[in-house]
Amino acid sequence: MTAIDGAIPPIAKALEKRGYTTLTPVQLAMLDPNLINSDALVSAQTGSGKTVAFGIAMAPTLLGDAERFGRAGAPLALVIAPTRELAMQVKRELDWLYAEADAVITSCVGGMDIRSERRALERGAHIVVGTPGRICDHIRRNALDMSEVKVAVLDEADEMLDLGFREDLEYILESAPDDRRTLMFSATVPAAIAKLAKSYQRDAVRIATAAEQKQHVDIEQRALLVTNQDRENAIVNVLRYYEAPNAIVFCSTRAAVNHLTARLSNRNFSVVALSGELTQNERTHALQAMRDGRARVCVATDVAARGIDLPGLELVIHADLPTNSETLLHRSGRTGRAGSKGISALIVPVSQRRKAERLLFGAKIEPTWANPPSAEAVIERDEERLFANPIFTEVTTDEDELALIAKLTERFDAQKLATAFVSMYRGKNSAPEDISEVSLQPGARKPRDGQAGDPASRPLTPRGDFGPAVWFSLSVGRKQRAEPRWLIPTICKSGDLSKNEIGAIKMQADETFVEISQAHAERFMAKLGKDRMMERGIRVTRLDGAPDFSKFSRGTDDEGFTKREGPRMDKPWKDKPFKKDGPRGDKPFRDKPYGDKPFKDGDAPRKDWKPKGKANDGFKSEGYKGDKVKSDRFGDDKPFRDGPKDKPWKKKANDAPAGDAKPFAKKGKDGGKPGFDKPSFDKGAPKGGKFAKSDKRG
Repeated sequence: MTAIDGAIPPIAKALEKRGYTTLTPVQLAMLDPNLINSDALVSAQTGSGKTVAFGIAMAPTLLGDAERFGRAGAPLALVIAPTRELAMQVKRELDWLYAEADAVITSCVGGMDIRSERRALERGAHIVVGTPGRICDHIRRNALDMSEVKVAVLDEADEMLDLGFREDLEYILESAPDDRRTLMFSATVPAAIAKLAKSYQRDAVRIATAAEQKQHVDIEQRALLVTNQDRENAIVNVLRYYEAPNAIVFCSTRAAVNHLTARLSNRNFSVVALSGELTQNERTHALQAMRDGRARVCVATDVAARGIDLPGLELVIHADLPTNSETLLHRSGRTGRAGSKGISALIVPVSQRRKAERLLFGAKIEPTWANPPSAEAVIERDEERLFANPIFTEVTTDEDELALIAKLTERFDAQKLATAFVSMYRGKNSAPEDISEVSLQPGARKPRDGQAGDPASRPLTPRGDFGPAVWFSLSVGRKQRAEPRWLIPTICKSGDLSKNEIGAIKMQADETFVEISQAHAERFMAKLGKDRMMERGIRVTRLDGAPDFSKFSRGTDDEGFTKREGPRMDKPWKDKPFKKDGPRGDKPFRDKPYGDKPFKDGDAPRKDWKPKGKANDGFKSEGYKGDKVKSDRFGDDKPFRDGPKDKPWKKKANDAPAGDAKPFAKKGKDGGKPGFDKPSFDKGAPKGGKFAKSDKRG
């Protein structure tokens, strides 16, 4: 008697047809006779067969002693999953598991036609599989009858709580009969899950399989330390090094998914995207392309981290660090499923190493810290796969192929045939990327700016004795925004060098001094050609010896300006020379003497100066609104009001100004405006304009 014989007959028969000979620990736990009528809170690692486990667990309650279901009516079982993809996957698993029992299984998930789902519910179903939001919709619209539900299953319960489905779950469970069985399955059991189980389960049996205690024993965990600039190059090299039949790359945002998908597609990878912004039809086609082999790489957000089961998924790459340890476990759990082996590669930028260490510690994972595969390692791995290819051992008997082979061997020699074969073999693969090597020591930290001098003037990596070297001067410096991150690749590309053949780099204001290994100096100059020019118009000059850096540290330059002390020693106080009046202290005068104010104590104002603010004439200095006085000096055309204060007119009705000026009558020239618009004066009033001569005075 095998373990499968412990299941009820129709389930055991379906398992046998599917090729099951043994069951996983969580599946065996569901065959315990004491669980037939009990609630259960089950925790097991991702990929341990939880879908088949709860399918086995609820079968005795649904079928009893019968081997087949009767006519479908109101649902007898309800399975709730956090995402559309997981719900559809659960439905596919239950379809074959309950095929011998003639079960009618219906899905209710977001993104699908709600009218089609409603018609399917009206026709009747034995088991309903869906997402929380769509199930709630059907319950509120009276399309889903919950009165006959005997078993409610919550798959990935902790993920549903993380996604904010608590209220929906409570509404669904409260709509079901009180005497139902409630089975909760989850990879982890945090406090929130325990609280939910206590509220909606009765004397639940807690089941923790032995596999849960040792997370992902079939997964090789690797943490790859990279510079921030090499993150995407590391992803390319990891994909090329392992050449997994199926691989999934996790990103933190939709924008990152779109960017990385485009980058990999341009590098000749067969890639699909999977994120929340895609329609359900697009997401279904993406997963089907992975299952059919039309795509080999899936770039996804964490929406795909739960429950997605892709056949042959041997590699998981974390392009962005996950937000917590649970997400790290669920991402990694996409590989190494059902006893197969897998690799989980965590891309760790140097600046985020401590965060990665905390995540790994929380997940109880001890990874192997390493650098990403180099370009040389990828090429070497390609050669190993080439020589291990079974194509060299196959013998063809096809007459057409034999005729073509005879023509090829007659026309070309072995050297040309091998050259063509290698070219075709390498042409179908993306070229690997050059990646900078990073120290794996936990205490290694990048020096901060301002420490030990100018960081741009220090060697990029700590070296011992670099050996004989030749100094070169490049016609670009800090003023031209030169940076080592693009200057080094430019030198390597222009001079056919590697980063190991470049020594110290001393960056100054207008030029940069670079140390090149003496053994490669002549080749470097030969690659540059007669014009000695690199990309971006950078001219290269070979120096006879080491440059004198002392003149770049402090003192005066050719124009006599004193240089500042500090990290930037080459910049004077001002780019412009001092004015002829001489400096004031150690700084030059401003271009304008005192702004726009006139000189004091009788000095005449400038002709283009107009007073700002309030003048003694009671009006703003710009003149009257609508009839500006264009005089550039003080005169009788701007009379002053008696008194020391500068109080302007207030444009309000019946607000008489001080002095001789009087307001207009309430109804003046315009006829409809109350008060006055413009004042008049006894003398000095402007002639003509908009003032009427017939204005009456008090």
